Amino acid sequence: MRSKWLYGLVLTLGAAVASTISLAQASAPGVVYIESNSQSGNSVLKFNRFGDGRLEPAAEFPTGGTGTGAGLGNQGALFLTDDDRFLFAVNAASNNVSVFAVNEDGLQLIDRKPSGGSTPISVTESHGILYVLNNGSATGSVDNISGFRVSKQGRLTPIPGSTRSLSAPAVGPAQIHFDQEGETLIVTEKNTNLIDTFAVAENGTASGPNSVPSTGTTPFGFALGKRGQVFVTDAAGGAANASAVSAYELTDIGLHPLESASPTQQTSACWAAATHDGRFVYSANTGSNTISGFRVQHDGRLTLLDADGRTAETGGSPADLAFSNGDRYLYVVSGGSHSLNGYRVAEDGTLTPVANYSGLPVGSTGLAVR
Repeated sequence: MRSKWLYGLVLTLGAAVASTISLAQASAPGVVYIESNSQSGNSVLKFNRFGDGRLEPAAEFPTGGTGTGAGLGNQGALFLTDDDRFLFAVNAASNNVSVFAVNEDGLQLIDRKPSGGSTPISVTESHGILYVLNNGSATGSVDNISGFRVSKQGRLTPIPGSTRSLSAPAVGPAQIHFDQEGETLIVTEKNTNLIDTFAVAENGTASGPNSVPSTGTTPFGFALGKRGQVFVTDAAGGAANASAVSAYELTDIGLHPLESASPTQQTSACWAAATHDGRFVYSANTGSNTISGFRVQHDGRLTLLDADGRTAETGGSPADLAFSNGDRYLYVVSGGSHSLNGYRVAEDGTLTPVANYSGLPVGSTGLAVR
């Protein structure tokens, strides 16, 4: 029996309501996952994704842990492995991480382990190594990262000696992610305006942090591009129309800025997503209810697609962003309106709305698309 959130979802995009395309004509080639982050019991919400970008609420899968019921100030609460076999979810209030096996019928919970710290908010995996970012200072503990080995069956084993503190006790961490080779971890610190990198050894242990100053203020979410490029949103402390996106290159000695921060002309750019082909990067501007798109030059430098930074309008307080395979569609969770928005991505990076559902649980976080 579907839970109440499914019944509360309402299709608000008129064109989609009027659509008469049959399921046979627009089969469901993919799935979108969101984390409820509910205090009464965390769960992963599944949407079927159709060929024309539309979404259909499908099922809910309990994580076995609990959420906070409020925003986590994070990016990456959910992580789907590159081979689509496993989905990892943080349980911020119960201090653990859940592992789901992905199958044709949905998700199967196969493991749940302590996160190696307090208040896990972001998770990443590469080559069978999983790392969790813990916002310990939110509950009077220490901000840290902690690593796990992932078995072929998806079970987690803590890696001895893998837990590392961040640059200071209360840095306001936002996201953790492996680089494309799985040899370096990147972590953003909102309170210190620092970006950390950790070198990961073959045995899975991390060394660091190697911290570099952000070229912008309040580094938050980030996305990986081509040629070692990393694009970081700068929320500018929420100052009106002052946010930006900064471009870096990941080298053997850490992150190197490619240029000064590129303004979005919008407020509170906090979340980021880049197309798989590396041509475009987008920021979700929480304070402006917009998405800003940038064209990525070969050297990583950024150019706004729209002079005013308003590539698309969203629901209230847009947050996590994620692309479908092939970069055809971009999906966005909007916390203020408790909605999930979908956009078709044109060849020139233009975004056209294709779906908008409301009724997500308060505090929903994380986004994974396949």
